[in-house]
Amino acid sequence: MNLPPRFWSIFFEVYESLPRQGPGNHASTAKALGMCHELPVSPKVLDLGCGGGAQTLDIAELTSGHIVAVDLHTPFIQRLQAEIERRGLAQRIETCVGDMNHPEFPAGTFDLIWSEGALYNIGMHRALSLCRNLLATGGYLAFTDAVWRKANPPPAVKAGFDLDYPTMGWVTDLVDAIAASGFEVQGHFTLPDDAWWADFYTPMEGRIEALRDKYANDAEATAILDQLAEEPRMHRDYSEYYAYAFFVARRQSGD
Repeated sequence: MNLPPRFWSIFFEVYESLPRQGPGNHASTAKALGMCHELPVSPKVLDLGCGGGAQTLDIAELTSGHIVAVDLHTPFIQRLQAEIERRGLAQRIETCVGDMNHPEFPAGTFDLIWSEGALYNIGMHRALSLCRNLLATGGYLAFTDAVWRKANPPPAVKAGFDLDYPTMGWVTDLVDAIAASGFEVQGHFTLPDDAWWADFYTPMEGRIEALRDKYANDAEATAILDQLAEEPRMHRDYSEYYAYAFFVARRQSGD
């Protein structure tokens, strides 16, 4: 993908300020957690690709477990760490700047692995294998991923996902991949539309407009902001063609 030289700096200038870095909300996190029926009373949890950690804090509220939150982007971890300290959760949440493609934890460490909108970055088959290895037998994996929900999307929608997620499939594709990776599917559901807007696209659009004032005389930055603004605009117009789905699976016994 050929991106302008300043794309990522402006991308993070937008995303670092958002309550969430992708679709999600407290209710969806709670619903997925409720599908993990036999978690230990105080589970060991790994949040892979935690971003700013909104769901990390939700999990801390909804369980009494110990959570390790990992993300490669240092400012996200710094922001989460500050919020952990503000809330007095340092004894329960540990943060780590790290690469989710190479997690440095012993096999079988965790009772629950959580990942909202991040696993696709390393390829779903590899991600499932890594997560299975890190889970104790009977441990749970809960993650969200983009999926198609209607065939023959408009060219602009297809082109957008071909750039960011060319291997994106349907719910049935992911269910099959999960089962083939040594998991038992516990359930799945589509995130509601509010999970896209309240903490993600609405504040994103506000942030983009604020930065337009900052970069009013900067043509390159304005073009990048225009590019970023296409994502919520596309969702507003074409959301019937794609969705985010939550999947919950349990590691089966065996090697």
